[in-house]
This record gives sequence, structure tokens and C-alpha cells, in this order.
Amino acid sequence: MNEAGAITPATVGAVAIPVSTGRTSRPIATGLQRLPSWLIPALAYLGLFLITRSFLFGNPVVHIDEQFYLLVAERMRDGAVPYVDIWDRKPIGLFILYEAFTALPGDALLAYQFGAALATAGTALVISRLAREIASPAASWQAGAAYVLFMPAFNAGMGQAPVFYNLLVAGAALIVVDAMKRNEDQALVGRGCAAMLLLGLAIQIKYTVIFEGAALGLMLLARGFADIWTMRRLAGVALLWVAVALLPTLAAISWYAGIGHLDAFIYANFVSIFERGSDGARSYGRLAKEFAALLPVWLAIFRAPRMFDTSGGLWPRSHGMLKIWGAVACLGFLLFGTWYDHYVAPLLVPLCVLAAPALARVQRGQRWYGRFLLGFAALAGTVVPVYQVWRHGTTAQYAEMSALIAQEMRGGCLFIFEGELAFYRTIPTCLPTTRIFPNHLNTFIESTAVGMDPTAEVRRILAHRPDVVLMWAPQKLYLPNLETRAVMAKGLAREYERYARYTLGTREYWLYRLRPNLRKPAGPNAAR
Repeated sequence: MNEAGAITPATVGAVAIPVSTGRTSRPIATGLQRLPSWLIPALAYLGLFLITRSFLFGNPVVHIDEQFYLLVAERMRDGAVPYVDIWDRKPIGLFILYEAFTALPGDALLAYQFGAALATAGTALVISRLAREIASPAASWQAGAAYVLFMPAFNAGMGQAPVFYNLLVAGAALIVVDAMKRNEDQALVGRGCAAMLLLGLAIQIKYTVIFEGAALGLMLLARGFADIWTMRRLAGVALLWVAVALLPTLAAISWYAGIGHLDAFIYANFVSIFERGSDGARSYGRLAKEFAALLPVWLAIFRAPRMFDTSGGLWPRSHGMLKIWGAVACLGFLLFGTWYDHYVAPLLVPLCVLAAPALARVQRGQRWYGRFLLGFAALAGTVVPVYQVWRHGTTAQYAEMSALIAQEMRGGCLFIFEGELAFYRTIPTCLPTTRIFPNHLNTFIESTAVGMDPTAEVRRILAHRPDVVLMWAPQKLYLPNLETRAVMAKGLAREYERYARYTLGTREYWLYRLRPNLRKPAGPNAAR
């Protein structure tokens, strides 16, 4: 018994006899200790996602890309074949992933959005683990939080492709970092196969992953070279790892060859991107804006070495590998030249890891770097989604406009020449064209890269007299396809009448229906 009168553990011989101290917190603490070490940080990241994106859940017009992925997935479930029945140049893996969300019970829209929440939280967790290589536990957790907060700033707050493949790439990088620290590791070949399989799956969500995949593969080979592998073994293992990385893509190629549509797959996936035009000065403006938005990250990264050194530490070997990964990711982003906002999202994984040391409280005068990074991320990650909802519309606005369209549908097709693709999902309609993504037919830069003549396709669509046509109110557009717009103007003037106008978000839409003498009686929809 101690001075306070509490009973303490006693020992008899060499055996400890635990006895009660009268405290009730020990069972709770013991229960928490039994939880997996990753669970509480993961739940914290998930909670951060839900708090900052709560107002986006259930909104069908968060981003037009996400609308398209979900539409394709639902049509795939009904038998449509991507690149044949619905055309795009995204890898098939992205559509398969969304198809898996549609197979879940409940609303497919909420399913993919909650899937995005889990993927974002998982990626943040891996980022924090990678950041532990070069930063303290507290700073590492904040690096993951910075990722969660920053993603919406680049229009990747919900279900954009990087939200999902970032998790696969981060997982592969974690395997490589672990492998780089193991000398004479007998399991290196197997670890490399695991990393390459994750990268191969990521490639089938977005092909630009190939740059990061190549860099990580070379790092694994460098580990083998350091372990004094023979050149013959290095070559053999390199071929094995390349084969594993290409396996998902080869599987997709084989499937399309088997159904007789290999040419459609090859053109959409590997040829069309090089035929797309450039939007010139607009793309450089986007690049400048994105560089400025990443300024807090650049400050944190380039200040981090000095801040780490002042604490008396030395950079571990893995720091060089992380820097190479970040540099290659940036190079892959720059090479493609279009520089849309969500293309920045893959960079955030290595950049948040590299910025982690700046998030540690090492010196009072240098703490502001980390605070600036997290504060800016929180502000930008909130303002941008709010702006997007204001610009594209709320769920209530969408429902009102959807009712206006549905009332004029007579079992035929809706044609969205300009506007939100979600209406193809929520209104019973056939699809008037395989090129349903509006930009494929209404922009100049896509006019030579969709595998057909857009002007002839628009003529064909109007000749089949869709029930309702959606257009933006006349406005100044950037690099429109003037030929297809001229065809639309003539066709609408000849056979259609404007029956409604509606402002969805900040866009005013004009809704057209066939003239009374051309309308057919309403009937069951042919598309369903």
C-alpha cells in the first residue's frame, strides 16, 4: 500500500500478482490499445473528409467527369460496351470501378461518393506512413490531413480518377520504400511484383501513372543492383516486373480482341489523345494558377531540409527515393500539356509526404510554414467546392430542371449538346450518339480526336429528331466547334421550338422540343 492508501501490484517470488487499484480507466485504455494502430488515424481522416465534403453528398452535378463515369458504369450494367456503344479515352479500369459502385445496394451516386471518401482516407493514411520516414508522427499525420484538405482545391474532392488511383500508387510507393531499406532481401522479387501489380491497376484508371511506375520500378532494380544481382538476373526480374505491371492492360486488350473490337480499344486508349488539339494560352493560364495554388507546398518542401537539419537529424536513405518520386510525378504532369486542375491531384501524394518535415514544430520562427500550408489547404479545399456548387447548381435546382425536361420526353432521346451529363442518368432516355460527352462534339480541340466527323454526327442526331435538346443560352465561348454549332442553329430553327429556360447554377439553359406537328405521342421509352 502506498502513501495515498492505494493497493499496488505485489510480487511473490518472481511472479507478479496484479490487484485492483480502484481505477476504472484501465479497461478502456486496454481496449483502445487492442485496436489496430492505423484505425484511429484512418477514422480521423474519414471524419475530416465527411466534414469538409458533407454538402456535396447527393449532388448529381459535382463534376461532369464524375457524371460521365457513373453514366457509363450504369449503361455497362445494362450491356453497353465502352469505346463501342459509349466512346471515351479513359481506361476501362475506371469504368469497371464505377460499375462496382453501381452493384452496391442503394443509390449509385452515394455509393461512389462514399467510395471516394474511403479511398481518400486510405491514401491519407499511406501518406502519413510514408511521411514517417522523414518526419515526426504528429507532422506525418498532418501531411495526410493536408492531402484530404487540398484535394478539393483541384476539383478532385469527390470521385475524380486520381482519388482512386492515388491510393494504388501510394501503396506501391510504400512497398518500394520498405524494399529499399532491406539489404539482401530474399523477398524482393515478390515485393516488386506486388508493387507493379498495384501500379498496373492504377494504369488502367489513368495512363499517366506509367511515369511514376517506371521510376518506382527502376528504384527496385537499383536495390537489386546494390544487392549484387547479376546482369542476367536483373534483366529477367525487370521483364517479370514489366509483365506484371502490364497485366491489367493486356487483359483488357485481350478481352476487346475476343469480342472483335480491338481497333476501337486501341484508337480510344492509345491514339486519340495525340490527335487532340491544344487550347493555347488557356492551358498556360491554368498552369500558372495551379503553380500558385501549390505555393504553400513548395515553401514547405524547400524549407523542410533546413528545418530538419536544425533539429540535429540527418536525412534517411528513403528521402532521396521520395524526392525522385515527386520529381517524376511533376514531370509526368508537365509533359501532357493540358494541365487541367484535377491533373494536379496525383502530385499531392508525394508532395504532401515531402512537405511533412515543415509541419513539425521545430523552431518558433519557422512554425508558420506548416500553419500556412494547412490553413491554405483548409481554405482552398472549402472555397473551391462551394464555388463549384454555386456554378453548376444545387440538388434542388437540378431536380427542377430535370422535371422540365422529363415532361417533354416521349419515349425517344434527349440530346445534351451543352450541359450536365447527369440528365442522361436520371431521365429515361436513349442515347442519341456514342459521343455523348458534350465536349466531343461542341469544342474545337476535340474535333479531330473522336474517331468521326463531329459535324456529320450532329446532322445525323438531328435527323433522328430527339425529343428534347439542351443548349446553353448564347454566350461567348472559348474555342467552340463553329461547324457543329452552325448545324445546331439551323436544325433547331427548322424543327424545334424553345419551350423553357432555366438557370442551373450560373448557367442559363435553353430547352428545345420538336414543333407540335413533328411530335409523336408519348409512349414507353425505348432505352429502358
